[in-house]
Amino acid sequence: MPRQVDREARREQILDAAVRVFARQGYAASRIEDIAREAGVAKGSVYLSFGSREELLRAAFDGLADRSGALLAEVGRHPGGAAERLAFLVRSAMELLERERDLARVLLDVWSAGARRPAWIDMAGFYREYRAAVAGLLEEPDARAAAPAVAPSAHATVLVGAIEGCVLQWLFDPEVELGPLVEPLVTLLVPPRG
Repeated sequence: MPRQVDREARREQILDAAVRVFARQGYAASRIEDIAREAGVAKGSVYLSFGSREELLRAAFDGLADRSGALLAEVGRHPGGAAERLAFLVRSAMELLERERDLARVLLDVWSAGARRPAWIDMAGFYREYRAAVAGLLEEPDARAAAPAVAPSAHATVLVGAIEGCVLQWLFDPEVELGPLVEPLVTLLVPPRG
């Protein structure tokens, strides 16, 4: 009797392998054959699950977008005032990025490709969503919070930029660890309560 294959598990296996290959070799230099070898499957199995290399990339980023959206929804349900929820957002975003090192490397690779990146990757929209979530928290009335030192939209841009800057250093420099940077980010970028 032929062995039954869990299609969803196989799809995840191939997607995980693709992210590792894209991170190691760069998206442009990666081939379906490389991904199949990494996943331990035949080339045809990759095509049965994904129609192309770009479809693999899209699935990887869709998964990250889903996890990011879930994180933002969780921030909205987190107890406490705006400062507590913003601190939770910073900590959770850094934890997510630390778990997704290979995908962060792929994102950097695609981002650095500039105009050659696939049209469906909307980095501006991705950053806009995060800045809006942060600014929304900063705009919430909180009688216990200190008056904002800068406009919420500017604060949000700096906060997102600081997180991205830490991630870039972590990706490039093996001496930089992401985990120990979380609390300094919270201390420097979350407005203190009054």
